[in-house]
Amino acid sequence: MVQVDAIKAFDDNYIWVIKDPTSSSCWVVDPGDEKPVLDYLNQQNLTLEGILVTHHHWDHTDGIAPLLTSFPHLPVYGPKNGKYQGITRPLVEHDTITLAGITLKVIATPGHTLDHICYVNNEVAFTGDTLFNAGCGRLFEGTPEQMWHSFNKLLSLPNSCQVYCTHEYTLANLAFAHAVEPNNLALTEYHQQAQKLRQAGRSTIPTTIGQQKAINPFARAAKADILAYTPREFISNDSTPEAHFAALRKWKDNF
Repeated sequence: MVQVDAIKAFDDNYIWVIKDPTSSSCWVVDPGDEKPVLDYLNQQNLTLEGILVTHHHWDHTDGIAPLLTSFPHLPVYGPKNGKYQGITRPLVEHDTITLAGITLKVIATPGHTLDHICYVNNEVAFTGDTLFNAGCGRLFEGTPEQMWHSFNKLLSLPNSCQVYCTHEYTLANLAFAHAVEPNNLALTEYHQQAQKLRQAGRSTIPTTIGQQKAINPFARAAKADILAYTPREFISNDSTPEAHFAALRKWKDNF
């Protein structure tokens, strides 16, 4: 089984390290800052073999060029035709890459940005800023319909699949989730667990697909009564899951 470690960056970013348990090789996902990556590699005596990018935002890409000065021939995997110009191995949906003894499939997940991709298999999912623990990324470029479609691709993964998103937004997301579903017992129980983790200085990530189906309001947008507590000004006359998702995202933007 592949090992995944977290490198903390900025205030709330995680740079994920995919480690080959049989060697000293590793890959990093969304290195927005090179310094903590270099420190980690030195401390762990590891060699960086490649970089995976989910989308073009600076806090996911600014560390790449500096890392290439130390590792000049690294492959940089990322979305084809995206805004970040440093991709050397462009990827589209259904492409696969093999690293650290595992194969990851690329799925296109527009919504947060139009070029967003995720790297997934049945065991792990690197979801960037698409699917957060108890939340989803803000729609800077895409539409609610696109994001709901992207969510459904991720929610089709096995319930046991470990989700590695890029931000520690969980407690804020849970506060909103409670406003959406104040009577969700699974959500209440998990909120208590997450608070204890954060008080102890521990991460709430990874989560799982199954857990997100139980607590994440955006993953539960198809529920008929999901908007029962949503302010009316955010709700349209449309009763589709996409419209529910849009209403929740509007409320979250103003929460």
